Amino acid sequence: MTTTNSIPVTPVVRKAADYRTDLKPIWCPGCGDFAVLAAIQQALVALQVDPKDLAIVSGIGCSSRLPGFLHAYGLHTVHGRALPAATGLKLARPDLTVLAVGGDGDFFSIGVGHLPHAVRRDINITCIVMDNEIYGLTKGQTSPTSPQGHVTKSTPGGNPAAPLHPLALALSSGATFVARGFSSQPKQLAELIKMGMQHEGFSFIQAMSPCVTFYDTYKLYKEKVYPIPADHDVRDPDAAMRYALESERLPLGVLYHEPRPRAAAQPAPEPKPFDTAAYLARFKA
Repeated sequence: MTTTNSIPVTPVVRKAADYRTDLKPIWCPGCGDFAVLAAIQQALVALQVDPKDLAIVSGIGCSSRLPGFLHAYGLHTVHGRALPAATGLKLARPDLTVLAVGGDGDFFSIGVGHLPHAVRRDINITCIVMDNEIYGLTKGQTSPTSPQGHVTKSTPGGNPAAPLHPLALALSSGATFVARGFSSQPKQLAELIKMGMQHEGFSFIQAMSPCVTFYDTYKLYKEKVYPIPADHDVRDPDAAMRYALESERLPLGVLYHEPRPRAAAQPAPEPKPFDTAAYLARFKA
């Protein structure tokens, strides 16, 4: 308890319920996004983030509905544009805690061009990608992370393309915090999100979040996931890349974490007065 002008003031202790809205999530029963939402709420509780200081930015897709279920500022943008919107918001309001959330279609297909540049700018944004390896909102088409040979409505003869490696993309772009979690392990996922939010810079978290309706990977993921060994050096980019490129198994935890010195902001140069007479003289014969 603290005092202000001799009047006792009891500190506010926020709980998970303080980050919920009156809207009920409309995901399919069993969707991994429920657990991701709960993990985000637990991370917010651990950090005691004030909802008025929190902004959630998303694109389009099942997972991009998430801002409506969190008591915070929410910005539901167009497909694939969560990162540029989140970047602009953070630059305009650096005092806000900014999370960019969405799915594998949003971040790795139409929005993939924004990811490397958001990463290399290293602005203090936490990016959480709910990866279910399928397009859920549009009813089951192949996504950039769908396995090769996978039969979907858009690839009835099997997916001809090899899947994209999101963690490798983030690492090769220069990300300073890269991690992977699984919706069936919400406590670890909440801890990863908390660490990402504490990181001073761009943090990238891939949350494996199965779609029970169009591509139920719960059993497959549970067979493939394993914890990254405790002796892994999170400052070793080569070791991180080896984990990122694994395909037969799915390592969970922090692959890479190396805070970098941030360049000091330089004052803007004084604007020079515009010489209208000299400008107009250029157009005289």
